[in-house]
Amino acid sequence: MWRNTRSGWGLVSILLHWLSALVIIGLFVLGWWMTGLSYFDSWYNLAPWWHRSIGMLLLFATLLRLVWRFIQPTPVAQGSRFERLAAHMGHITLYVLLVLVMVSGYLISTAKGRGISVFDWFEVPALISDLPNQASVAGDIHWYSALALLLLAAGHAFAALKHHYLDRRDTLTRMLNPARSRRR
Repeated sequence: MWRNTRSGWGLVSILLHWLSALVIIGLFVLGWWMTGLSYFDSWYNLAPWWHRSIGMLLLFATLLRLVWRFIQPTPVAQGSRFERLAAHMGHITLYVLLVLVMVSGYLISTAKGRGISVFDWFEVPALISDLPNQASVAGDIHWYSALALLLLAAGHAFAALKHHYLDRRDTLTRMLNPARSRRR
């Protein structure tokens, strides 16, 4: 039940998928909201601290998720050859955008050579800093890749709903229930 099979996703993959989805949406909303804060707002320093801390934890979870994805079998995809190719390319693009958003966020935060405190539990060191216009360039990349990630994730969700309700496939069910996804 914890591991993937050729017929369905395991509980680890399912939990990492849905946890990532919720955190990504939350970070996007928090990031958008905090850009409108004034210097005198009580959340001016606290919101970015939360955003960076959660973002770093998501980066670690994403790295774990990628390792898990490489060592686990991938369930057999359903649909036409075009749909399977589109799903595969869409997943790769989602992962690339997700990593790009987090790496660019890291580069924004470490541009002045200071590490990132993760909830004051530990610090992620500034390995790259003082590049020309690092914070500004990374900020633009962070914003536009986050927008692209959310748009592609919305397309991903709509495709799952289409497969579930219109095509009557168990694609969505396999990502919601590990026990049911094995009953094929």
